[in-house]
Amino acid sequence: MKAISSMATRLLLADLMAAADAEGLGHVAVESVGGVDAAERVASGEEFDLVFLADGALAKLAAGGHVVPDTVSPLVLSQVAVGIPSHSGAPAAAVSDAAFPDAEGGREAIRAATRIGYSTGPSGTALVSMIEDWGLSAEVGDRLVQARPGIPVARLLADGEVDLGFQQLSELVGSPGVTVLGVLPQDCAIDTVFSGAVATTSSDPGDAAAILAFLRTGAAQDIARSHHFAPPPAP
Repeated sequence: MKAISSMATRLLLADLMAAADAEGLGHVAVESVGGVDAAERVASGEEFDLVFLADGALAKLAAGGHVVPDTVSPLVLSQVAVGIPSHSGAPAAAVSDAAFPDAEGGREAIRAATRIGYSTGPSGTALVSMIEDWGLSAEVGDRLVQARPGIPVARLLADGEVDLGFQQLSELVGSPGVTVLGVLPQDCAIDTVFSGAVATTSSDPGDAAAILAFLRTGAAQDIARSHHFAPPPAP
């Protein structure tokens, strides 16, 4: 089977699909690209069996008849974290929200940053909207650097293109050259639910649905937690 996903879940899905294959559910080849590109390819009619994207993007694809609405399944919750470039030889920082105790701390960090990296996905859109709500667009707008499609914010940090970066915790943790300061505090949290669905172009919709069912099991959630994802909110 063939699937497509955004970059945010690429490492998680690699482990989940390996586990599904080990359970005898079959091999799934997952192509991970920028979320906008993935949605456009599915909407164009390119053939896939499964689609994994943020829930808002999947809802639009379901409304357009590109994924089967009844199969849309919330899988994991992803929190946006803050990262800075690591200095050579510096010890890895523990993941903690202590560096950003509240929204005021976040505002001051953004105001002080020289260049601010953010993603092309829904978390990036939410960050820009939050900066607008804080009234900082005019002050920091020319310092915002959007990651190129398929390029994680972690790469911008490691390459020194930005000195402050915002992206899903799962993508920042363990990235070479990046120190994670922590997730955004509750009063300015940016959370994204990533879901899966069977594509209407699937040649094996039953087998694809079985894969989705496995991804909602406790074993799959244990794998998700190991990648710094949380369970999705209860319906």
